[in-house]
Amino acid sequence: MEHFVHWFRQAGPYINAHRGKTFVVLFDGAAVESEKFANLIHDLALLDALGIRLVLVHGARLQAEQRLREAGRELRYVNGMRLTDADDLHYVKQAIGQARIRIEASLSMGVANSPMHGARLRVVSGNLITARPLGVREGIDYGFTGEVRRIDRRAIRRWLDEDALVLLSPIGYSPTGEIFNLSAEEVATATAIALRADKLLMLSEGPALHTADDRLIHQLNPGDVERLLASRADLPEETTRQLQQALRACQGGVRRVHLLQRSVDGALLLELFTRDGAGTLITADTYEGLRPATIDDVGGILSLIRPLEDDGTLVRRSRERLEVEIERFVVLERDGAIIGCMALYPFPDEGVGELACVATHPDYRNSGRAETLLNYIEQQAREQGLNRLFVLTTRTAHWFQERGFEPAEVADLPVLKQVLYNWQRRSKVFIKTL
Repeated sequence: MEHFVHWFRQAGPYINAHRGKTFVVLFDGAAVESEKFANLIHDLALLDALGIRLVLVHGARLQAEQRLREAGRELRYVNGMRLTDADDLHYVKQAIGQARIRIEASLSMGVANSPMHGARLRVVSGNLITARPLGVREGIDYGFTGEVRRIDRRAIRRWLDEDALVLLSPIGYSPTGEIFNLSAEEVATATAIALRADKLLMLSEGPALHTADDRLIHQLNPGDVERLLASRADLPEETTRQLQQALRACQGGVRRVHLLQRSVDGALLLELFTRDGAGTLITADTYEGLRPATIDDVGGILSLIRPLEDDGTLVRRSRERLEVEIERFVVLERDGAIIGCMALYPFPDEGVGELACVATHPDYRNSGRAETLLNYIEQQAREQGLNRLFVLTTRTAHWFQERGFEPAEVADLPVLKQVLYNWQRRSKVFIKTL
């Protein structure tokens, strides 16, 4: 129960932030056949109920390959794109129709005692994508495999304004009436760019994106993506396609692209309503960063340090004092929340500075963030011409000693600090030479 309350409170700011925003969600045909598909549908219904404007883009590769195999057709791919002749297109259309009908049926369920009860989702789809043929490239004729030429964003926005959920299939139509098989990833990206969507969320059938030493990659910027694509030949084909499209989306004005592992139950909810998410965020925005504090950060700093003041780890500070001294602080911000802070009070005549109000959010302790703050403060101290730092602590002596601070006496402090020293608190003194 306590865990739920904690999670729900943490989710509150995200519920408010996402309401009225436009999200494009991509999932493959394999998701439709999965035993967990009902859970994904329930999560999408919940997002709709929370006021999020949803455009769903589905793939149908699994269904198309199954139909083609049953018909004895050869599966032909070049650069990740299927070669589609007139006979293949017949089976591809069947597969896409099969997937879309199943999705629409699932979104229409309203069974009592189920998460979909009372959802009443309106699902809209149609000829919203104009396409053109890929044509002949490097001597390869792609036939009826095409690319997106235009997204009917006015129609999509009109349906979204009327509280409908828009469903797009990987198929497009030319002005002359031809039908083209499209890449679902490209459809999702082109749609997100055309709508200037707030988020593009790509659910992957493969594993999450990890570093070479198997650590989850939480965040990338466009430059990171370019370097990753250039240096990692071991990336799965689907991951490569999604990274390429994510880069294109960011360059096209989509602020945030999320790569998620579809097999993780509730991946969408974890990504959207928790601070750390469940996948990889690709954005040109600063998601987590270190910066000088401003007056607008006072409330966040107070929320962060109040528990530490209550248990005696930190000396209590009033809001008024914090507002006056805010220029002394630096903060570590993650997705709009203050998760760490530290302050530097210089005593320039003695060439020494006081390190104070060291705090990190409980969820991010032992993650190296406090050390990042310390390194920043030390650099600031050097730039101010200070050659030593001191800290007064009652609970965290070992942490500072491990980072080069050595035990000292009250008499080693600047004269003004000696006068203000609280003998009842009996804080231990540590000094570090820079």
